[in-house]
Amino acid sequence: MPQFPTDIVINPSANPTLSQILASRRDLLKGGIGLSLLGLFGGVAGCVNEPRPASTSSLLGFKSVAPQTDPRFDRVVVAEGYSARPFFSWGDPVLPGAPAWRPDASDDWQAQLQQAGDNHDGMHFFPFPDDPNRHGLLVINHEYVNATLHPNGFTRQDGKRPLDEVRKEQAAHGVSIIEIRQDASGQWQRVGESRYNRRISAMTPMAIRGPLAGSEHMKTASDPSGTVVLGTLNNCAMGVTPWGTYLACEENWHIYFVNRDQADHAQRPSHARYHLPNQSDPKKYQWDTADPRFDATPDPAQPFGGQVHEPHRFGWVVEIDPFDPASQPVKRTALGRFCRECAVASLGEDGRMAFYSGDDSKGEYIYKFVPAGRFNPTSKTANRDLLDEGTLYVARFNADGTGQWRALQVGENGLTPANGFPDQAYILLNARLAADHVQATRMDRPEWVAVHPRSREVYVTLTNNELREADQVDAANPRAHNLHGHILRWREQNADPTATEFEWDVFLLAGENAGTRDANGQPVAPNLAGTINGDIFSSPDGLAFDAAGRLWIETDYGDSEPHNRNMGCNQLLCADPASREVRRFLVGPRGCEITGITFTPDQRTLWINVQHPGLSFPASDGVSRPRSTTVVITKDDGGVIGT
Repeated sequence: MPQFPTDIVINPSANPTLSQILASRRDLLKGGIGLSLLGLFGGVAGCVNEPRPASTSSLLGFKSVAPQTDPRFDRVVVAEGYSARPFFSWGDPVLPGAPAWRPDASDDWQAQLQQAGDNHDGMHFFPFPDDPNRHGLLVINHEYVNATLHPNGFTRQDGKRPLDEVRKEQAAHGVSIIEIRQDASGQWQRVGESRYNRRISAMTPMAIRGPLAGSEHMKTASDPSGTVVLGTLNNCAMGVTPWGTYLACEENWHIYFVNRDQADHAQRPSHARYHLPNQSDPKKYQWDTADPRFDATPDPAQPFGGQVHEPHRFGWVVEIDPFDPASQPVKRTALGRFCRECAVASLGEDGRMAFYSGDDSKGEYIYKFVPAGRFNPTSKTANRDLLDEGTLYVARFNADGTGQWRALQVGENGLTPANGFPDQAYILLNARLAADHVQATRMDRPEWVAVHPRSREVYVTLTNNELREADQVDAANPRAHNLHGHILRWREQNADPTATEFEWDVFLLAGENAGTRDANGQPVAPNLAGTINGDIFSSPDGLAFDAAGRLWIETDYGDSEPHNRNMGCNQLLCADPASREVRRFLVGPRGCEITGITFTPDQRTLWINVQHPGLSFPASDGVSRPRSTTVVITKDDGGVIGT
């Protein structure tokens, strides 16, 4: 889990829960009408703690891996018949001529700008057309940094962070783009002298486009035009456009800033509603003590109040063209600003599309953006600015299994100047505030989204929310003190990504098997019991479909916490959406999160990321400094992953 707490509840809205608006789901069932209201996905089976019969899925062709509960476990174990090896680790050279990583972490920030960043997260494989299954570009997010980035951890002098340390931390954020290919023996190798290899960091100039480009909300003393921002922060999950660009998503960017003016902070929703710190917190990075850009305290002596608007320039989708190393990344403001986990595309047959995102905080929302234009498969330039115009929606999940997408558009759903929403730029900047106003459904940490490759059913991980009280339970978030999380799915009306109506159910509740007893011999509490048909897990996070329709699930839980003792280390699992059977495919080292997932087009190579391993992975020698690492996985017989 991240070094700093980034998933606390920050939604202060007075939105009633569904249980306060409609008859509770439990009352509907007691009244005998619940089953008639919950069609489409097989009734209520995914929403109640019922044991499931054993089944054998035709999609899942591998034998389950056992959980690893040894506190010193420090390697990756993958299913029988597969091989996994470390491929790309923090500090590995990226740019041609980059220095080799120093095991004592004494590399300076100039070296780090040329090397792989820290905490690998979302990623995607972009194939070259001439040899798509053996040659391509791997694009990898670097979400944040650990104290292991420095020889002696994060240090302070008179309460201030050393500038060189802060610069190295900024250099270790962002994105790596590396060219890779299979050699004659079938082993994947990095191409060290590739012209495509690139590091994007928290210091890389980026264009601001869309409705907020040049807006007064975006202007600062260091950028009076409001059109260029330095860098991207906290890139967690991601997305890929139909026209072949990469979407890096800025998640917990707020922890890097501070606004010490208490009165200003309280009345500025673009700070307060996003939980921007109002004091320099030694538990966080404190970049503000070394780099004035991260001190968002208003300064009336400077143009535009100094850097008070700098936090407005983060929380966006960043579009990157991996095949054009000279291109400038672009922040697309039409998609709205929040702590965005992903931007996953669903493409209709007529070229219309939607991009789905979760706002990864407890009690926040699920969004989708529908571009005004249509995808043109014959012209890359025709699609270049499709993300600059469209409609942002937020989800409302009703207790009867239906739902609506509510437009966050000025003049609609009460988003009017009279209600405090003067224009569309303000709404997009304050997407959370607008979602509060239209009474969207507060969710249990919505994270990754995955779209089924054929049916267009949409799945989302709701990682956990132990702070949801019993009187806040609703149909879409059916457990109080939800320590283990769940996976929810929906089907858009007529399978149309642009529809404003949908039907939904809970695919599964993560947690212990029914009947499991705790250390005192007592049945597990309701918030710990799950509905998993197969191998148990907690806190689903990463999520992706392969071409055959297998649903791959990655986990992010504290593997030392008592309620996770039976789960062992974090895992990669695979589910059959039809039977709901789940099997454990891979287990990572102690202390890590399993995240990031991508395949070659023929599905014969899989990459995943081992983020923040707690011991010495990938050296796994009990001595070496741990390094976040991309792992490459192949089937020993050369076959398709998962079969």
